[in-house]
Amino acid sequence: MYIDLKLDKEVKKYLFILNQIFEIEKKVNRLEERNSINRNTKKLMEFFEESMSDYISFIVENPIDESYNETRTDVEASISGNESENLIIVEVIKPIIRIKSGKLNQIVQKAIVIVESK
Repeated sequence: MYIDLKLDKEVKKYLFILNQIFEIEKKVNRLEERNSINRNTKKLMEFFEESMSDYISFIVENPIDESYNETRTDVEASISGNESENLIIVEVIKPIIRIKSGKLNQIVQKAIVIVESK
């Protein structure tokens, strides 16, 4: 099964939902009593990653604390500070989202990140 990801309006709807869940998770992590909300967001992510349909699933990746260099094709970065060596991802505004359909595993959204020198 081939999916034309650039034209598929349904995929864009799912990306919106996944980005909103990601934002909720980031905000919940700042709260003191977050267990209840975390359980709900994890269930939603599991739905998209495992149970969505027999044909497609989404993989959401948070690249926080990973190394960054100019050759990475899965992120769009803004560099904080003047240093440009030993860069690390310090904030993720949007996650990497991949769609998997059969053997096809394709990035449908690059992460938007802020990087700075270690």
